[in-house]
Amino acid sequence: MAAFLRRKPKRTGTPADLLVVGLGNPGADYRGTRHNVGVEVVELLAARHGGRLRKGRHLALEDEIRIGDRRVALGFPQTFMNESGQAVRELVRRFGIEDLDNLVVVHDELDLEPGRLKIKSGGGLAGHNGLRSIRDHLHTTDFTRLRIGVGKPSSSAKGRDHVLRRPGKSVRAELDVVIQEAADAVEAILDVGLDAAMNRYNSTT
Repeated sequence: MAAFLRRKPKRTGTPADLLVVGLGNPGADYRGTRHNVGVEVVELLAARHGGRLRKGRHLALEDEIRIGDRRVALGFPQTFMNESGQAVRELVRRFGIEDLDNLVVVHDELDLEPGRLKIKSGGGLAGHNGLRSIRDHLHTTDFTRLRIGVGKPSSSAKGRDHVLRRPGKSVRAELDVVIQEAADAVEAILDVGLDAAMNRYNSTT
């Protein structure tokens, strides 16, 4: 069990089998930007399974859905990206996640081309401020990441400006496809397990 969980009361009731957190920035100005692709995956999962993200008590929009016979918690931090860890820490406590393999953080990834996705367990943060904040609040990097490629900016553009812009039509079309695939990948983690899902998606994208 993560050390920070031992300092707080456990969830009462049945814990979630999986907690899926989509990173992004709150507010209409950021909808559709590259930085918010993780949020779109979580929204899609909610829509597929009869849920809807609602304001909760943990600095996040949240919901619980069922995928088959499994309980899946969904979250979208309402802090800005750089402070995502505050909300993630509270969501982990709220939904009783003790094995952080069962925390899936969905986020944009500059090092992957648009239309590609990768599942990663633990490891480095690749300079992503949202992941850094989660590490700082959970005191570990041992959580699952679902990385959605948004591509690197041109040499004349800064990474921050790149991810905060809405992409053009062709890139948007690629992102729409990979967002569907990312939701499929979350369902695969539940169905066949993390290792098998990694083998499936990391070898084909």
